[in-house]
Amino acid sequence: MTLAGKTLVISGGSRGIGEAIALRAARDGANVALLAKTTEPHPALPGTIHTAASAIEAAGGRALPLVGDVRDDEFVASAVQSVVREFGGIDVVVNNASAIDLSPTEQVRMKKYDLMNDINTRGSFHLSKQCIPFLRLAQNPHILMLSPPISLDPKWFQSHTAYTIAKYGMSLIALGLSEELRADGIAANALWPRTAIDTAAVRNVIGRDLVRRSRVPAIMADAAHAMVTRDSRRYTGNLAIDDDVLAEEGVTDFTVYLNNGGSEDELALDMWVEPRKGSVHTNTLI
Repeated sequence: MTLAGKTLVISGGSRGIGEAIALRAARDGANVALLAKTTEPHPALPGTIHTAASAIEAAGGRALPLVGDVRDDEFVASAVQSVVREFGGIDVVVNNASAIDLSPTEQVRMKKYDLMNDINTRGSFHLSKQCIPFLRLAQNPHILMLSPPISLDPKWFQSHTAYTIAKYGMSLIALGLSEELRADGIAANALWPRTAIDTAAVRNVIGRDLVRRSRVPAIMADAAHAMVTRDSRRYTGNLAIDDDVLAEEGVTDFTVYLNNGGSEDELALDMWVEPRKGSVHTNTLI
């Protein structure tokens, strides 16, 4: 299935995985509305909402850059109305905006704790909420969270409880909305990478030494595309892993997603992902 003529709303899509998802949809001829606050390039984080919008147009899509903060309720509500006025409706919502701080509890600042929960969990909840009335009118509506499978193994809390709470909150929203909106035919799912993904944000937070042990953002873009083109009445309530989704689509060669110079046996598993039996992915992200 294609996203041609469909309208996607993507939060935080000015760079990285969000931009990759936007460009994959644009190649189908989709309309893509970006909600982001980056208007000026950052020395360590290249890309702005405007460069992303230009790339979407160049890839064959239509772009609507909406500058603002997902923590601002008035901005989110008005942005959704702007999308509907511009494109006539909404088919897919991708909650990609996220803040990260891997500090342990004694070191994390409460301001950063609030930031992570306000962007990751509350922001995803509110953007989804505002889009629901328009998703009900779509033919194959999807809500997608970029958040992990939920494991209550204490090891996933021992180093970064605050961040785990904020990301698990997004996954809980996906599970809750999948059931709440099932009768409306609106799918709600979450997607997470099996391995580290090479983005500027990850390089800055975790370290550039991770580059060779990472896959490129295109794997998440292809997996997201596969998920939001599936039948929304049949595919909902999943906390999925990127290469599992693509394997279900018949993909067998994942070397195309390796970074330059990387190899399968060097890949680092992302947080909240357990190694599969017999898998070569046994390293951990942190």
